[in-house]
Amino acid sequence: MKFSGRVALVTGAGSGIGQATAVRLASEGAVVVGSDINAAGLEETAGMMEEGTAFHPVVSDVRSRDACQELVATVVADHGRLDVLCNVAGVARGHRVEHVDQEAWDLIMGVNVEGVFWMSQAALPHLESSEGCIVNIASNAGLMGQAYTVPYCASKGAVVLMTKAMAMETMKTGIRVNAIAPGGVETNLMETFTFPEDPDPDLMGRYLGFRGQAQADDIASLVAYLVSDEGHRIHGAVLSIDAGMTAG
Repeated sequence: MKFSGRVALVTGAGSGIGQATAVRLASEGAVVVGSDINAAGLEETAGMMEEGTAFHPVVSDVRSRDACQELVATVVADHGRLDVLCNVAGVARGHRVEHVDQEAWDLIMGVNVEGVFWMSQAALPHLESSEGCIVNIASNAGLMGQAYTVPYCASKGAVVLMTKAMAMETMKTGIRVNAIAPGGVETNLMETFTFPEDPDPDLMGRYLGFRGQAQADDIASLVAYLVSDEGHRIHGAVLSIDAGMTAG
């Protein structure tokens, strides 16, 4: 029960990595508040919790600064503190550059970039009080160029540098800010991802990898390590968990 007495807020907790992270942290003693725009997904997550664990689902949209401020304020009012923020909520779409429209661009940037920023902005004062942690879910797509996913790559690249910049700004506090950059993970996000019609396989082979996809629990395990006392020296890091995809 290494997280007993700690309060964690996990976005995107209704599926995939967010769901696995919420379950993992709760199973080790944390009070977990899970947010998502998908109420049914949050209900599913609640049903996965072990008896005696503390999970509180909240329907919220990370694209709204006001909603993020309200969510964090509610967590602190209800539970007295905030120790961990996991920015997991994300969306991915495949497009040729010429077919990206305003709606697609705004959705990807709104969830993947603005959501991470607004949640972190709201949480930082409380995390300073608790000497807590932020973990952002980036992607190997934020570390390497990938055809047909230009907006997604741009958004995850922004998460990478946002993490490093926040780490520098919080350097003299007890806060730790890190990111995880997964490769392919077997989640709903990947299952529903579609490439544009007639993609060129020569342009895609480099980032498909050789060792298959990870499971959401693999990423949740690394999150749990980063926010634990064992990870106390890790700050400003972007940790790849991609089976060597970005090694060379």
